[in-house]
Amino acid sequence: MPRQGLLKVASVGAAVALLTAACGNDEPASSSGAGTFTPPKIDALAALGATEGQLNILAWPGYAEDGSTDKAVDWVTPFEKATGCQVNVKTFGTSDEAVQLFRTGQYDTVSASGDASLRLIAAGDVAPVNLDLVPNYADVFDGLKLKPWNSVNKVPYGIPHGRGANLLMYRTDIVKPAPDSWGAVFDQASTYAGKVTAYDSPIYIADAALYLKATKPDLGIKDPYALDDKQFKAAVDLLKAQKANVGEYWSDYLKEIQAFKSGDSVVGTTWQVIVNLAKGEKAPVEAIKPKEGATGWSDTWMVGAKAKNPNCAYKWMDWIVSPETNAAVAEWFGEAPANAKSCEKTADKNHCTTFHAADEAYWTDVYYWNTPIKQCLDGRTGSTCKDYAEWTAAWTEIKG
Repeated sequence: MPRQGLLKVASVGAAVALLTAACGNDEPASSSGAGTFTPPKIDALAALGATEGQLNILAWPGYAEDGSTDKAVDWVTPFEKATGCQVNVKTFGTSDEAVQLFRTGQYDTVSASGDASLRLIAAGDVAPVNLDLVPNYADVFDGLKLKPWNSVNKVPYGIPHGRGANLLMYRTDIVKPAPDSWGAVFDQASTYAGKVTAYDSPIYIADAALYLKATKPDLGIKDPYALDDKQFKAAVDLLKAQKANVGEYWSDYLKEIQAFKSGDSVVGTTWQVIVNLAKGEKAPVEAIKPKEGATGWSDTWMVGAKAKNPNCAYKWMDWIVSPETNAAVAEWFGEAPANAKSCEKTADKNHCTTFHAADEAYWTDVYYWNTPIKQCLDGRTGSTCKDYAEWTAAWTEIKG
């Protein structure tokens, strides 16, 4: 696939929503708020040893490029040459898939979003990280360090990768006027019946909740990952109504690109990397962060508690967050880099400005993926919220 240059979206970004605890069967009984539960006792790597010669990576698409997507986009091959660690990459489409795959023990490191990271920590699937062994961590933006989704009790469990928003993509030749609201896929979805697309994951319930937060203030939604019975029912009902107009739920980014190229999909949720690739394939698409805000991600590279190649994993974490590599990843994927020095290395010198990499105030209307738990994450007391197991059951019911 030819690489498309950076799409200049007028307002793209992600924002701060506290990711505070693990979920479902892995939720610690002692959980009492942001990063306060007690994970299984696992020691971080004390010192680097000889590299093992191999590294098995589990990654979001676009995070570990080796030139097979585009010959000019390759930061895996230089890593292999520099370290002697031969890389095997497996990509995943959802955080649920990432958790399931990582628990097989076949992978040394994973790029985990906030709706996966604390599940992995609580289950003992990942180890704390020794920051002294990752020199480039020193230059990571402070706004990404020791956050509730990548640390517990101020103990780091990974290295921040970057951050971004889940966007609204649309066919410019069909969806007119250009949308500015998530209403295009909710209240106005029937306009494009059969050609609306949505992300195939229980976490998508948060997108509906975010829209209701803006359009139905009487529901009192403060955090789209903290939903009581009434709030949850409203979000589920909205998604059930949307279902009649959805042509396809997507998790495979290549399939979404093809659907927008063919016109089988004309409007729906997406990632910036998909926009970039779709435009490179000559699809007439644009993407926006709607006026209601968006859900989003802040991803973390984590090391398996039983990683077979931990030294190569640490070398990879330092490599991926180095200024040059982090700049390349951020531009290719379409996100704000984690390393502040990356802003000097991007081909587009306006990249960090466009994606508000250092503008913490900008990240206030996009909520990073989090893991819903019964203890409401918005700080309220006297209420019980729906946990991730209930979100999963509801998602199965929504899709029918």
